[in-house]
Amino acid sequence: MILGKASPEDMNLHPMRYQWAYDLYNQAVRNTWFPHEIALKEDLEDWSKMTEDERHAVKFTMAFFNPAELIVNRSIALGIYPYLKSPECHLYLAKQMWEEANHCVAFEYVLETFPFDREKIFSVHLETPSMQAKEAYVMKYLKRMTEDKLDIETPEGKKDFIRNLVATNIVMEGIWFYSGFMVALSFRQRNQLRNFGSMIDWVLRDESLHLKFGIQLIQTALEENNELLTEEFANEIKSIVVEGVNIENAYNKDLFPNGILGLNADYVNQYVQYVADRRLAELGLPKQYGVTNPAKWMSTATDVLELVNFFEQQNTKYEVDSGHTTKKIENSN
Repeated sequence: MILGKASPEDMNLHPMRYQWAYDLYNQAVRNTWFPHEIALKEDLEDWSKMTEDERHAVKFTMAFFNPAELIVNRSIALGIYPYLKSPECHLYLAKQMWEEANHCVAFEYVLETFPFDREKIFSVHLETPSMQAKEAYVMKYLKRMTEDKLDIETPEGKKDFIRNLVATNIVMEGIWFYSGFMVALSFRQRNQLRNFGSMIDWVLRDESLHLKFGIQLIQTALEENNELLTEEFANEIKSIVVEGVNIENAYNKDLFPNGILGLNADYVNQYVQYVADRRLAELGLPKQYGVTNPAKWMSTATDVLELVNFFEQQNTKYEVDSGHTTKKIENSN
């Protein structure tokens, strides 16, 4: 079983039960990058020509991402890693934690390079209700994972694990982060901040693996614990996603109080709803919004997984890039 408190006998990679986790670890290692490999100073000329609303969008996005990466790191350390018995999963999560730290340093590099009032940006998430709501949403689920009375061996404890994973991996990393990536990359679509866009590409590449790991972990936990496969729990998972979308909608209204050329809160929120439907489908749940993707140029980054339905008894599949070849991994229920 993948869920449970690790024992001394769980410290050997072999025999390996969850090859998919080890494959994702190796891919993550191949993807390793460092922020200062990108010459952000070349984007300063673009910054000098941007409007105040455009600058606000960049600064507001940085104000969210800078602490958000550390929140995800804390969620992994306190809410996921301690409740897995699999050493190959521990390997991947160790690399993911390094990547979240690297992303935080990358955004710090942005804050150091651009002419920002850093102290003001650092305080935005403490003073803006829509950002406070996002952090409170995540902490609500993470707090339960740190309570002494939580027993991961019980069905309710396993549900708490999945609830936290859905909130942090599916919603925060898989919807909120993708919304922010789309906004950041939209500037490159207008031939602005191209090097910053390259950095976001690298962050997005990491996050797509985080999402693959999280969904496969949820799949595996549910496949090994059939008592959790109920309509009631499926509806609860969907409600967690919908709540996250509502919170993001309010955040994007603060991000774009006036809108900028080709981009406003309604546009971004439609993209958020589209991505949320993708995530619900990847979790085997019915779509909620039924909207089209307004940012077609983001479709490749969004469609990271085959559609699966792990609330029904069936094989689950996804593909992992392995350098020059592609491996297909199948787990039978």
